[in-house]
Amino acid sequence: MERMSLSEKIGQMTQIDRSRATTDVMSNYCIGNQPKPGDRTPHNFSSRKWIMTINKLQEAALATRLGIPMLYAIDAVHGHNYAYRSTIFPHNVGLGIGAATALEARATGVRYVFSPTIAVCRDPRWGRCYESYSEDPALVKLMTETMIAGLEGDIPPNYSIKGVPFVETGQTKVAACAKHFVGDGGTSGGVDRGNAEMPWKELATVHLPPYSTAILKGVASVMLSYSSWNGQKMHANRRLVTGLLKTRLKFRGFVISDFDGIDKIKDANYSYSVEAGISAGIDMVMTPYEFRKFIRTLTYQVEKGIIPMTRIDDAVARILRVKFTMGLFENPYADVEMGSQLGSEEHRELAREAVRKSLVLLKNDDTGRRGPSLPLPKYGAKILVAGTHANNLGYQCGGWTMQWQGQSGNNITQGTTILSAIASTVDPSTEVLYSVDPSAELIELGNFSHAIVVVGEVPYAEFDGDNGNLTIPEPGLTTISNVCDRVVSCVVVLVSGRPLVLEPHLLSKIHALVAAWLPGTEGQGVADLLFGDWPFTGRLPRTWFKRVVLLPINVGDRNYLPLFPFGFGLT
Repeated sequence: MERMSLSEKIGQMTQIDRSRATTDVMSNYCIGNQPKPGDRTPHNFSSRKWIMTINKLQEAALATRLGIPMLYAIDAVHGHNYAYRSTIFPHNVGLGIGAATALEARATGVRYVFSPTIAVCRDPRWGRCYESYSEDPALVKLMTETMIAGLEGDIPPNYSIKGVPFVETGQTKVAACAKHFVGDGGTSGGVDRGNAEMPWKELATVHLPPYSTAILKGVASVMLSYSSWNGQKMHANRRLVTGLLKTRLKFRGFVISDFDGIDKIKDANYSYSVEAGISAGIDMVMTPYEFRKFIRTLTYQVEKGIIPMTRIDDAVARILRVKFTMGLFENPYADVEMGSQLGSEEHRELAREAVRKSLVLLKNDDTGRRGPSLPLPKYGAKILVAGTHANNLGYQCGGWTMQWQGQSGNNITQGTTILSAIASTVDPSTEVLYSVDPSAELIELGNFSHAIVVVGEVPYAEFDGDNGNLTIPEPGLTTISNVCDRVVSCVVVLVSGRPLVLEPHLLSKIHALVAAWLPGTEGQGVADLLFGDWPFTGRLPRTWFKRVVLLPINVGDRNYLPLFPFGFGLT
């Protein structure tokens, strides 16, 4: 710190986009950090190509006067989800995986991940609800504890001081980022980047507890929310960022803004936004494209005494503390030998297990002499598989998969669709026919003994997923009615990031109903349960509401009248 100039300090506080990170930029601005925007990840990037690219950027950082290594970051929301051929695990609404995600990130040279999301989603209309583990703070706390341990390693029992970051050195762990501080899951109407209108007691008892847990587990960083609390932007809330997070909770890691988060404090006044954000306690600023403007503005404010040097020194000390803790100075380069971890068979088996453990059986009617609709027979049956999501890898993975908003199709990465899994599970004597949206004539002439309808939401992320009606998108509803009206044993698999409306007349048509959430690349885990190779054990991590007008509804509410309660799940 004593050897650093102001420009070198501000360079450490700056995180820029890889597309802007030329050797000259790294050298001239002493840039210390880079986020990777997945929407521009080349589709054919191998793990070796990733490592070569990151190591080249690291060379530029190490060639600066003080040789401070660069910290490369990425959104690893449900696995290393921007790397082609990676294992895509279920989204957090189903089940989160930490250690394997860290290994696959390290396989490409990434040392810092923007994960886990420890929001407590209280309203499924929110477009990020599937990134939240639960509506229940206790369950989110439990998942926070295990996820951070998986990503960063288990903090030793004699580890120095509460709040000091811990990242296990070696080749298997990454620095984690708890996000988004705080109250993003409690905005009015579930509006992304909206306003959490609630008293301090509610914020403290519902939304804050996972952060206390994250700090105790040695989390390296905390990302701020775009949202506001009672009208004040979190990116400018000194009371909560410095007063609560850093002082009262004794967090010693660094606080990072969200993507262009400072710019959104006050759109028309950039200088004010920088001052407000840094003064609030932001240490690292994600300014992917306009970094020169940020550096110029912050430099001016420090030189004029608007922002004291003590605030800059606090920010840089926190960033360097994490870099030293994770061993980045001693081992700045990525190891090509780690490449075999990306999409490994062991991780795919783990993801398949995660799918099996996360699916929730909501209904399983007795169909007469055949008994319950599930499990389905493997032998001698004739099965109709229908629905938009049965043969679409992109749909079953959801948002934050190869692209920010996710995408449709089977060529986005490697994996097993639910249809392929069904076909490989049944005996050759069983006939499987697939039709996205079969006609009544096809269904009636087919004489099917069983039907599996796989429908749900199309991929989305953040505000693009905000939804005020939460109905099953067409043609899903029509497909369910057409098929279930005409086949004696009709199983519906709902692929979605949250509970959706299930009207009584629709539910009465369905013989067995499975909430599959967003299972990821390993669709074989779905078939494992449908055909009885493994039992259903999953439980609802959030309340399944009856009607949208009754939202928000959460376990513990005084008037709690759900369709399916929190913790429900048939075996």
